[in-house]
Amino acid sequence: MDSQDHTTTSGLRRRLIWVLSLAWALFQLSLPSILILDSTATRAVHLAFALSLLFLTRPLFTRVPKVVRGAAKRLGFLDWGLAALGVVTALYVALDQSGIMLRSGMPNTQDLLFGISLIVIVLEASRRAVGPALPVIAVVFIAYAFLGPYLPMLFAFRGVSVSKFVTQISLSTEGIYGIPLGVSAQIVFLFVLMGAILEKAGAGQFFITLALSVLGRFRGGPAKAAVAASGLMGGISGSSIANIVTTGTFTIPLMKKVGYPAKKAAATEVAASTDGQLMPPIMGAAAFIIAEYVNVPYIAVVKAAFVPAFISYCALFYITHLEACKLGLNPLPKADIPEFWSTMKSGWHFLVAPVLLIFELLVLRRSAEHAVFTTIMVLVPIVFYEQFLRGRREGARIGKVLKRSARVLADGCVGGSKNMVSVALATAAAGIIVGIINMGIGSMITQIVEVLSGGNIFLLLAITAIASLLLGMGLPTTATYIVMASLTAPILVQVGAQHGYEIPLIATHLFCFYFGILADDTPPVGLASYAAAAIAESEPIPTGIQGFLYDLRTTIIPFMFIFNTNLILYGVTSWIHGAWIFISAAFAACMFTSAVQGWFVRKNRWFETLLLLVSAVLLFNPRLIRFMGIGEFQTVAGYIVGFLLIGTVYAFQKVNGETAVSDSVSQ
Repeated sequence: MDSQDHTTTSGLRRRLIWVLSLAWALFQLSLPSILILDSTATRAVHLAFALSLLFLTRPLFTRVPKVVRGAAKRLGFLDWGLAALGVVTALYVALDQSGIMLRSGMPNTQDLLFGISLIVIVLEASRRAVGPALPVIAVVFIAYAFLGPYLPMLFAFRGVSVSKFVTQISLSTEGIYGIPLGVSAQIVFLFVLMGAILEKAGAGQFFITLALSVLGRFRGGPAKAAVAASGLMGGISGSSIANIVTTGTFTIPLMKKVGYPAKKAAATEVAASTDGQLMPPIMGAAAFIIAEYVNVPYIAVVKAAFVPAFISYCALFYITHLEACKLGLNPLPKADIPEFWSTMKSGWHFLVAPVLLIFELLVLRRSAEHAVFTTIMVLVPIVFYEQFLRGRREGARIGKVLKRSARVLADGCVGGSKNMVSVALATAAAGIIVGIINMGIGSMITQIVEVLSGGNIFLLLAITAIASLLLGMGLPTTATYIVMASLTAPILVQVGAQHGYEIPLIATHLFCFYFGILADDTPPVGLASYAAAAIAESEPIPTGIQGFLYDLRTTIIPFMFIFNTNLILYGVTSWIHGAWIFISAAFAACMFTSAVQGWFVRKNRWFETLLLLVSAVLLFNPRLIRFMGIGEFQTVAGYIVGFLLIGTVYAFQKVNGETAVSDSVSQ
């Protein structure tokens, strides 16, 4: 009887989760089309959906004795109660919006009760969704807000009252319902939904096959294909884990097949998938949040992110080549390489959506929200077309094709909603921290950070980078970025100005974002490494270490664009100038990679590594050569010296040693 009841309950719960997920997707699709809601109501409904789905899918108790194993994922009364209470507390600001506005600053008992309940529920939901780190940090900030008057002088803060705290965090758009949740509700959901529909339709497999058809003929072809496919999928999905699961299940076995050790195959996929969050147009959820915080058009964020993202991928391509040289690998057998034109013919329609999205954003200059909505609408007939092609190959009837097409679209909507739960709750919990910072604590923390760094811009950047890596081990990338940017972005601009550096605010935000991403494969946590290691059957920690070594090429880029804003195309208006910046920066990233990996044409000697490092720094920031002239000649001289150093190392290694392949074989 118990077993039957459990089966019935589970079936009902699965249906409820499916209906809620589909309803959430349809609600989000209605916002840019037919439904008109103010921002507060939109965010409240968005959060209500996320809370209900979280508590229905992640029970409090998931481990029970073996004798009751059948109930391992069964919801308790507490889970059902929290799901219902989460919906009510999240919607409270929308249901009593006029009354709350009239009582602004003077909440009544009902306001306080609902406000405090919402904070507790959001903290518990974020704990279940993304782990304990984010709610623990939020609780520390909450404690600081109330205990500030009792702390030593350096850390002292005037404190806040319960009324002010609840008003700021739960009843206004300065806390939980702030900018991060607003961006999640208005923009990010639609991008994630688009990626989920493309994935369900089969775009991921097409991108992998297309990449292999182009790159399989080269040495280390499967690794290069993994990089290309992950870049394509990462620009759409914005998730390193989703990227690994989508592309890694195919590319990792192929890399192992041609001779890559399991650890290096997994690490290559980790590095490629992690950097997918750097790729415009999505960049996780951060691109849209950066645009809101910096108060610039979304297209300005894409422009700033373009060169750093693509040179990072160029360097990763170069790493796959170096590893193939070290291992003496050969290209894939011709029989294993898909034919390009037949591959393109079978899946060209999957390219329509990303091309249309880029056209809408870059050429027509539509808002991100309307651009992605238009793209999703175009995706609908593409899904039907894809299923029609499959149905014709299988000889299926039109009714079955239509039914399967509708199922793909519905599954894409449901999958997109489920993927958004953690994003929505992470942004809501991060909003608590941001709201507390805006109460005045931010200025105190800024002073503390400035004291710790001694006003030294280089030390401040190092502290920010290390803190982002540490926070990112337990937080999603978006939450890490929000917390670190709120704390350190303004002070980086301020301290930079004191030292004569004009650091754009967008550069500091991208700096925090980059190091938040790198935490995805930073040992000992590195969740992306665990996902790839499971596919490759390698050890997670060594895989994470190898992945982080590959990602060292990315760590230098944020430091470089802080001091050379040309790398983020800040103030660059000429296409020719922009192209030259990209080419020289790509060479710089590859030379830095050669220095870190210890291999150029062959294994480096110590002085060759040093010369490669110097060349990389000069090509990243040629104005460092100040003694050779003034004005633009500094830049020209820097480029000349940088490329001469590369040529010198190349000549040394060609004249004094064996080729890369023979040296690898002899080892």
